[in-house]
Amino acid sequence: MATGRNSVEEILLERSWVSARDLKKAEEKRRPGQELSDVLLEMGTVEPHRIAHALAQHYGLPFMSVLDDRTIDLSLVSKVPINYAKKNRLLPLYSDGTKVTVAVADPANFEPLDDLRVLFGMEISPVVAPAEVIAEAINRAYDRTQSHAQDLMIDLDQEGFELAASELAQEPRDLLESEEAAPVIRFVNSLLAQAVKDGASDVHIEPYENKLLVRFRVDGMLYDVLSPPKRFQAAIASRVKVMAGLNIAEKRLPQDGRIRFRIAGRDIDVRVSSLPTAFGERLVLRLLDRAQTLVELNLDRLGFGGETLEKLDRLIRLSHGIILVTGPTGSGKTTTLYAALSRINSPEKNIITIEDPIEYQLPGIGQMQVNPKINLTFANGLRSILRQDPDVIMVGEIRDAETAEIAIHASLTGHLVFSTLHTNDSFGALTRLVDMGIEPFLVSSSVIAVLAQRLVRLVCPACREPYMPTPAQLQQIGLNPEEVSGPIYRARHGGCAQCRRTGYRGRTAIYELMVMNDDIRALVMKNADAATIRRFCVDRGMKLLRQNGAARVLAGQTTVEEVMRVTQEENL
Repeated sequence: MATGRNSVEEILLERSWVSARDLKKAEEKRRPGQELSDVLLEMGTVEPHRIAHALAQHYGLPFMSVLDDRTIDLSLVSKVPINYAKKNRLLPLYSDGTKVTVAVADPANFEPLDDLRVLFGMEISPVVAPAEVIAEAINRAYDRTQSHAQDLMIDLDQEGFELAASELAQEPRDLLESEEAAPVIRFVNSLLAQAVKDGASDVHIEPYENKLLVRFRVDGMLYDVLSPPKRFQAAIASRVKVMAGLNIAEKRLPQDGRIRFRIAGRDIDVRVSSLPTAFGERLVLRLLDRAQTLVELNLDRLGFGGETLEKLDRLIRLSHGIILVTGPTGSGKTTTLYAALSRINSPEKNIITIEDPIEYQLPGIGQMQVNPKINLTFANGLRSILRQDPDVIMVGEIRDAETAEIAIHASLTGHLVFSTLHTNDSFGALTRLVDMGIEPFLVSSSVIAVLAQRLVRLVCPACREPYMPTPAQLQQIGLNPEEVSGPIYRARHGGCAQCRRTGYRGRTAIYELMVMNDDIRALVMKNADAATIRRFCVDRGMKLLRQNGAARVLAGQTTVEEVMRVTQEENL
């Protein structure tokens, strides 16, 4: 096929993609039997897509720099095992009835093409694409061919069996590669795959007297997904517990574990909690997409902007003091702290955290897990951290006076401390510390800022509807009709396919930032209550949670109903 054509190296040289000097170096480094192009790739001398382009020209084949998902025939893809496609770096694309077009990374690898010719019963027309482009397309295509968990319930009904723990011991490298597994195993794998695809943060497997219910938490809201047969409750629980490394024989005590798996090339961490109930073990799986999380650990992407972001950016770069983030469970407090740490992380800073649990693994930051079984509490861990010469410390949560005291003393001795508190607003954090038994003068001299936040759902941009709220609705979030100049949106009833029929897609933070000054410190010293501190700050122009939410409504990002839902405790 390549007779009379220039070699790959000659093509690279002709196109000035490599130099003669680079080729000579590659020749010197080449091992027996190794392709010169592979050596060039190892050296980083030439980009992979240029090698692929040169291969296509050498073999007289078409070159594709991208693979469009819309042109890939999933019925062809489903006939080729994913591990075979990955191993041979190929992907069937489409057929015209007489031949099948297949993307390949190495056209000289003829055997897999012969296998596909036999499999499809048609001629194979290869096109060359970069290996990484094919790998990404494989993950996306097989993700789309993965069976829906609802469909796999048919397998559960058709194949009744007793599930032994020995059957569950082998964990596939990628959940998409487990098509030959037993029905319960495939069901659980498919359930996790569907949860990742739907963007769920949690999977709830809940046993009741006469049924088993599976629910997903998406954008902070729980939705019923399916109801597997009740008789498979124990088998499903055993499968999840084996994956998480839990004791499947212990069904009377709560257990916690972790699962790590890959789905469509994405690394997913799962925190598993098992809780005994009257009708069996209740399981909650917290999903964390590691790659996506690291992308989102950015204050700008979390919804912070304008003057608040400028203040926050200045505060997190101070040398000492305590910065608190407050809000109820699930309001994104830890994510905000991680984003702040990522923003100031540098080789010049020693950053150490103590958490329960470690939710995100951050490169370049030392992270310690609380373990009460061995008396490694927040307080004890914090004492040890102070002997590690830290510049910045993050305490997952201040739960008691002992932890609060150590954190405060750490801040007063030249450390910047980040932590969270469970209070409804920023003002309550100060009085909460005093209620814990901390002296007011210590609170006023150590705390430099308190950030309160909530997460609101974003209205789906594909199906949102413009409307004008009533004056009463606007007044609820502190707006006058005269302030409304642009369109205000609401979620369309029934939504669309892009938002899973909810009318909302994604979430963002709304917040209020109280920066300590001499006047607020004086109020704390006088043991002023949260309401007094609040009135003082509002009189001096501080924007509250609901006001920030109102700004998001005016910007067309969320709805009046969402802002009211997450700020209902405010009494404006």
